[in-house]
Amino acid sequence: MWHKNSHAIPIAAAAVIAALALALVTYLLWPTWSTESAGDPGRLPVSVGGTLFNVPPGAIRMRVQRHSGPQERIDLSFVYPSLEPPEAPKHVTAETVEEGLPPIDRLFLSIAAHHDSLAPDMRVRTIYPRYLEQSAASVDDRLSMRAFRDNSPYASEDLLTASSPPLSARCTRDAATPGMCLSERRIDGADLTFRFPRSWLAQWRDVAVAMDRLALQLHGSK
Repeated sequence: MWHKNSHAIPIAAAAVIAALALALVTYLLWPTWSTESAGDPGRLPVSVGGTLFNVPPGAIRMRVQRHSGPQERIDLSFVYPSLEPPEAPKHVTAETVEEGLPPIDRLFLSIAAHHDSLAPDMRVRTIYPRYLEQSAASVDDRLSMRAFRDNSPYASEDLLTASSPPLSARCTRDAATPGMCLSERRIDGADLTFRFPRSWLAQWRDVAVAMDRLALQLHGSK
């Protein structure tokens, strides 16, 4: 009996040691990632007019557009001048609705397939001049302004242009509501339409550079 037990004890001890070693290896190699939701990816690949844009989900204004893949149009907004996606809107209550609207600090951008329509730069050169007043005013040493005629389709608007840095914007005039500007450009199969307050033209160079930078961030270098 003792002879049989003398063999069983080392075997049992070896089995215990092997089990402990296996448990240790399993513990060390066990994945340590969290099971929490990873949330939205940093960028969504969106194709508009066959042109690829990498869009931060938080900048998309319409929930139905918040998906990757081909889209006919996508509407975005960015905080200016940081060009970061805006924070989620706060819930408005009866107590807070009268606190007043915050200052406009959004640069709005719509990207839409152009379907071979007239390019924005061609519209500035060939269409707008038909409706502009002859005289031009200088906003500063490099930004010029020409008013659209009152009987034109663009009545109560002005065309502001500069060459360095390049800028072309059609702006409504301040009235009951603050004036807004629209600036367009084309990238391959898509037209980009930027909208911003006319008051920003006081720093028009910064606005022009910001639009260039944002287009580069979304589409990448050519």
